[in-house]
Amino acid sequence: MISAQRFELLNRLWSRLDYLRGYLEESAIRDYFLGIICYGYLSRNIEDRVSHLLRHDKRSFEEAWQDEEMHDGLREELISALGYVIEPQFLFSTMVSQIKKSLFNVECFQSGIDCFNRSIMGADSERSLQHLFIDMDMSSSLLERLLKSESNFIPDIMVTIHEILFSDDSISPVHFGEAYEFLISRFAANAGKKAGEFYTPPEVSALIAKIVTTGKNELRNVYDPTCGSASLLLSIAKEVKVGHFYGQEKMSTIYNLARMNMLLHGVTFDRFDIRNDDTLEQPRHMDIRFEAVVANPPYSAKWSAGPHFLDDKRFGSFGVLAPQSKADLAFVQHMIYQLDYEGTLAAVLPHGVLFRGGSEGKIRCFLVENQNYVDAIIGLPPNLMYGTTIPVCILVMKKSRGTNEKILIVDASHDYESGRPQHQLRDLDVNKIADTYINKKQIEHYSYLATLNELRDNDYNLNISRYIDKDIEEEMIDIKTVELQLGEIDRKTAEIDAEIKSKLKELGIVYQNR
Repeated sequence: MISAQRFELLNRLWSRLDYLRGYLEESAIRDYFLGIICYGYLSRNIEDRVSHLLRHDKRSFEEAWQDEEMHDGLREELISALGYVIEPQFLFSTMVSQIKKSLFNVECFQSGIDCFNRSIMGADSERSLQHLFIDMDMSSSLLERLLKSESNFIPDIMVTIHEILFSDDSISPVHFGEAYEFLISRFAANAGKKAGEFYTPPEVSALIAKIVTTGKNELRNVYDPTCGSASLLLSIAKEVKVGHFYGQEKMSTIYNLARMNMLLHGVTFDRFDIRNDDTLEQPRHMDIRFEAVVANPPYSAKWSAGPHFLDDKRFGSFGVLAPQSKADLAFVQHMIYQLDYEGTLAAVLPHGVLFRGGSEGKIRCFLVENQNYVDAIIGLPPNLMYGTTIPVCILVMKKSRGTNEKILIVDASHDYESGRPQHQLRDLDVNKIADTYINKKQIEHYSYLATLNELRDNDYNLNISRYIDKDIEEEMIDIKTVELQLGEIDRKTAEIDAEIKSKLKELGIVYQNR
């Protein structure tokens, strides 16, 4: 957890961005700001590594880099261990020192990025790190008005970031990931409808992580086909040890945020494989099966649904495709295909996938009757997710259910803490849902184990309200109390009538009862 002091410092850093909002769009501010933090983190890693390599040598990084005999060896060691090089003159700490001496300009930062890009060319890290900083071009015209208006603003932000995050060598590496997550969440809160494109609320991520790690101490690999900023993927590593992270993200700017998030959480370039493409149209990990598959895909997104997909291994066995206007179950079909036999799948989806008819009804029937993959359906509260107020559910699926023909249905829609702009799951809510799922508990008005016969009787309609009655407490009516209350009302009415009659008499008006 972020300490109160560091939370205050991060809030102070966040408040400094208000000035930028008069010059740049929120997404551009996000890309520059988080990019600067990532560069600072990678730069610090270089300094730490070089300090270790030169621990028996009295030379500085700059001196060793200028030495022809040491230069190549240093570069080789850095590329092997970290996957990149940031040269001494472009270190974040060096640039901050230049700022304090009034010797810095933003072109120097751009030169550092260019140096980083050259260093990864041809290296094993190239695929993981290429174009990492493409969205924060320091020579971009986006910055012109800002630089003309207040040329010291970006340097001031760099100094503040350095003081808060990188000046103290005792800061645990864990804090960098926490700080990055905190800032992504703040950007998400400001992003309105677009927030759902890149961020899943941490409480929902924590719940999904508990579900997919049930009974596991470690996972060989995890996968998110619509990974956004990769926060959902990284939440799994808070529960168990994860070997490799895989993901795909359609939007290039968010794809870069995901890779930065991985790096700031200490995940090295050789432990993650995040791709930038449309998962349904151009899947990039088809030959891999994953122990955990998680996703918060875009709700009711459009997709091509072309007839050629019926020859696609992901969809062919179903005989039908999700409608063009609603790709929700197409994502589910893709995820199932990628799921390992002993793995668990958990996806956040709109409730419509539980009851809509047509091709979606046929897909749902196949999932339940033919494959027997649906393990649980968990209804969540409304206004919980970024970018939408609709209630959503978590669909949990497993291929290894065997002869188990019961599906756990949970209605957790009433348990939350009200908030603005989003409601929030509390720790007790997350733990209750997780415990109910793990132990397959039946709790009146909360959870129910539905049988296959019940699902058939309901024509495979999985709408939660069909299986769980709402907890509506009937108010007991005390007849004697009600009689007394009515008598009191009659008495007061009589008093009012008498007072009105008296006033009217004074005015010479005859009062008549009706």
